[in-house]
Amino acid sequence: MKKIVLDIETKNTFQEVGSREPAALDLSLVVIYDYERDVYEGFWEADLPRLWPLLEAADLLIGYNLKHFDLPILNKYYAGDLSRQPVLDILEEIKNSLGKRLALDLVADGTLGQGKLTHGLQAVAWWREGQLEKILEYCREDVRLTKELYDYARTNNHLKYKVFDEVKVFPLDATGWEKQAPESINYTLPF
Repeated sequence: MKKIVLDIETKNTFQEVGSREPAALDLSLVVIYDYERDVYEGFWEADLPRLWPLLEAADLLIGYNLKHFDLPILNKYYAGDLSRQPVLDILEEIKNSLGKRLALDLVADGTLGQGKLTHGLQAVAWWREGQLEKILEYCREDVRLTKELYDYARTNNHLKYKVFDEVKVFPLDATGWEKQAPESINYTLPF
């Protein structure tokens, strides 16, 4: 199965664009982890034509808040509709299990014993300062945490989150996460 874990960073904030719609934001960077090639790879806006075939060929796109944040932004730049791809949104799975959303930092700290490097607003500040390597490192780390949470849940059928010093375990039925995906349409090849 071809699986891609992804995360994006933006150039601006909701406050700056005057909207709570993710598609109003501008993309700065996409980082993926490709299970098949066992590599992390970053794509700036100019590199997106190289990203599309990788996403189109995936049997499963994996992310944290992927459906409600990353995909709406990516779809601004894509000729097709990435929400038609098979998607596993770990945040959505958590909400279905617990009835509430949890920040990636809380779940990574509880499950993996390590949290995020910083927060997304810092990545916006780094964009303005031209500190692209810091954005790349931060986004790559978020992808690594998401991948490791996915791997942990697939093996253990649960995740954990940390509140103050207490670690709480909650179930996740990950047995169906890798069901066979339907054949996808390739939008980047000429017809």
